[in-house]
Amino acid sequence: MAKTHSQYICQQCGYSQVGWAGKCPNCDTWGSLVETIVEKKVGKNTSGKTKIGKKPKELSSIPSRRTPRKTTNISELDRVLGGGLVSGQVSLLAGEPGIGKSTLLLQLANKLGDTLYVSGEESAHQLKLRADRLKVTRKTIQIMEETDVDSIIVQIKEAKKLSCIIIDSIQTMTTQDLSGLAGSVGQVRECAFRLLSAAKGRNVPLFLVGHVTKQGVVAGPAVLAHIVDTVLWFEGDKTTTLRLLRAVKNRFGPTDEVGIFSMEEKGLISMTDPEKMFLTKGRSNVAGSVVSSVMQGSRPIVVEIQSLVVSTKLAFPRRVAQGIDSKRLELLIAVLARRCGLPLYDYDCFVNITSGIKVKDTGVDLAICLSLASAYFDKALPNKLMAIGEVGLLGEIREVVAEAKRLREAKRLGFNMTISQGNTKFLNQAIKKLLR
Repeated sequence: MAKTHSQYICQQCGYSQVGWAGKCPNCDTWGSLVETIVEKKVGKNTSGKTKIGKKPKELSSIPSRRTPRKTTNISELDRVLGGGLVSGQVSLLAGEPGIGKSTLLLQLANKLGDTLYVSGEESAHQLKLRADRLKVTRKTIQIMEETDVDSIIVQIKEAKKLSCIIIDSIQTMTTQDLSGLAGSVGQVRECAFRLLSAAKGRNVPLFLVGHVTKQGVVAGPAVLAHIVDTVLWFEGDKTTTLRLLRAVKNRFGPTDEVGIFSMEEKGLISMTDPEKMFLTKGRSNVAGSVVSSVMQGSRPIVVEIQSLVVSTKLAFPRRVAQGIDSKRLELLIAVLARRCGLPLYDYDCFVNITSGIKVKDTGVDLAICLSLASAYFDKALPNKLMAIGEVGLLGEIREVVAEAKRLREAKRLGFNMTISQGNTKFLNQAIKKLLR
């Protein structure tokens, strides 16, 4: 037999006590005492024998087998997951409030059917209003307004047919075995463990919605990210329709894939042709506009870079960057001034990546430099030109990752003229060839 009770245990040194205190009296650490369920064994072992666990196996003796997957019928979500859902897979979906987490999961429930959707934040009527807007018509979706994790587990075990479980959100769940408030470290950790065990027992995929902190990380203990199989991060600017889904952790697939969605009135739409979103419709020859290619996961995405160069009346000219690192922009402007002779120190420079996407790929360096030079000379570049390459401090053009793949994608989209390290070695050569 065993008895259980809750006790506060220090996560730093392991010190335990019954009552809560502001800091651990042993290691003098604030906030390290976490309420935890402790199990005490009662009675003696009558056999007197030590229990032997499972014996280790040789790696070569373990048979190889493919992991069966079930498609979600949402192409961009399948891409990020690695081809679909695995039975018993536990996923944590995090993102800023209002970014579209509940919308994505409600659409997923409509695609899969036989889904238990547990809402701890919104009422059933609020979910119904969203479902009507998204045209969710599946009759096998069960909505449960509950925050008691033990009641939810009972429902999971009693359900006859279950394809997916959605918990929105894990920070609202509680168990009566702990006295802490919802969202506390002890409650979040214990509730996540219990839901994970229930989902694995039924061999059903489980989605946990997680809150984020002001610093932009998943709220709750770090163990929450460790115990789940997949951590998905949903991001985007609320003022635009662009939404990106990334896999921060994935035990059943890659972590370098990115799902691209467009937030429309009828819900999230998978963008199988993202260049339609990132390129200006009916592009014409305008000074300061250049097209480049960035890698998002394993696929190249075409983006448009726009620049504006105007004379300044300030002692220190402005450098404004939207979608790229401002320090990177200052570095490229310095290269243009020193290696190419462009006196940009007398001009305000504005650079923008259209459609609100944020780019960290240095493969757009050449396109940014050509865009600034085009705006400075007020001379448009060819409409079917694509620039790919990293620019060094010496003014040289360097090869980038997956350059051949980017060039093939450019050719497929009709960009018959490319500037890269393969045909141009230095930045000043590219400017002379195109603008002088």
